Amino acid sequence: MDDPLPIPARIQERLTTVGLEFEAEFYGAATHRQPDNLDALVELGHVYTRMQRYGEGLQVDEELARLMPENATVQYNLACSLALMGRIDPALDALERAVSLGYDDPNHLLEDEDMRALWNEPRLRELVRLMHRIPAEPPAGT
Repeated sequence: MDDPLPIPARIQERLTTVGLEFEAEFYGAATHRQPDNLDALVELGHVYTRMQRYGEGLQVDEELARLMPENATVQYNLACSLALMGRIDPALDALERAVSLGYDDPNHLLEDEDMRALWNEPRLRELVRLMHRIPAEPPAGT
């Protein structure tokens, strides 16, 4: 069914930008009022990345990694931010930590555009091989 009132592309883009700016302000204020609000901090990092404010996203992800060093997803997100900033070796270090903490989705890793800078790195290929060898769950009866 055709949209009876199509919105021009430039207006759609502006609405998206305004929405992201609102989210950044909202989550930024929430984390300022409650620095231990990890959910808001996670969302703030995602919004900064979507806005291509990679430096600010990296700062958020570094703070999350400090607060939750044993969280595989946090380490993965830190690796994404580092890769987006072109910091290849630190990104691979964070990704190795994520895998050691249980991150085990090589297919997502190889499709995640945030990780594009790492795709041809030998260390990444080794991590992918490692993830393919690690079963997601222990075999039955063990």
